[in-house]
Amino acid sequence: MPPYLGESHASVIGFLQKLKLESFAGTFDPSAIMHYVDEVEEGNTAAKASVDIALHDLWGKMQGKPLYELLGADPNHTPYTSFTIGMDDTAMILQKLEEASDYPLLKVKLGGEHDMQILDTIRSVCSRSLSVDINQGWNDREEALDRIYRMKEMNVSFVEQPFAKNRFNDHAWLKERSPLPVFADESCQRLKDIAACASSFDGINIKLMKCTGLAEAREMIKEARKQGLKILIGCMSESSCAVSAAAALTPFANYADLDGPLLIKNNVFSGVEFIAGKICLPLLPGSGAVLKEPVFGM
Repeated sequence: MPPYLGESHASVIGFLQKLKLESFAGTFDPSAIMHYVDEVEEGNTAAKASVDIALHDLWGKMQGKPLYELLGADPNHTPYTSFTIGMDDTAMILQKLEEASDYPLLKVKLGGEHDMQILDTIRSVCSRSLSVDINQGWNDREEALDRIYRMKEMNVSFVEQPFAKNRFNDHAWLKERSPLPVFADESCQRLKDIAACASSFDGINIKLMKCTGLAEAREMIKEARKQGLKILIGCMSESSCAVSAAAALTPFANYADLDGPLLIKNNVFSGVEFIAGKICLPLLPGSGAVLKEPVFGM
């Protein structure tokens, strides 16, 4: 629960306690239930996503089918996930590259004065395909364009969220001139944000924890396609519980960044697997996420 998103364990529990789902007894319509859940209170997107993921998992188990099958996704068309390399000193970056040796796609966190030095360090030992996530870290659009041209020469595939989320005009300016696709992350959190992003970006990053879950993510994918936007399915720092659900959408995406379970030490679920970076969807009914062992007194 990253503090900057305004949610905490306490806020999630508080929100869930406000839900009155008794009126849905005897029927099962995840979209209708999620419409009600979303109307209970503003925000709380991760809390809402927890309900959405549970509903979709239950839907699959009731039907005896994997979630990807119910969503109409082809498990043979999953992309590779990227592996994230954070901003750090040279020694730590080299260590992370070694840890990511099985992953052909890397996502590099940037957004500071040493961006190009970090990329030079990576390229000195690694020729794998890269994308970069600026995390709203750039301010000057001319300098941003110059860096992107240099990144193009370094085999970078796309650039994510260069400027602050509300700087749509600057993103539109950059999109028109950039030799690389420019993706929105913070600028596009929910379905209603896509219209504003269509003229300013080449693609969007869809995250279940920001859009309230699979129900809205599916609508975002449809709308993004209408607008001619590329699709990246991403995640926060999440366990395999949430990432297994998100992975069911990846056959509809151009890219995936679902390495959350690989970057945490307390992943108590099994589920989606990554074979040399390739996303392999679980065959179990529902999302395929299963507790590795009893936790929290369960």
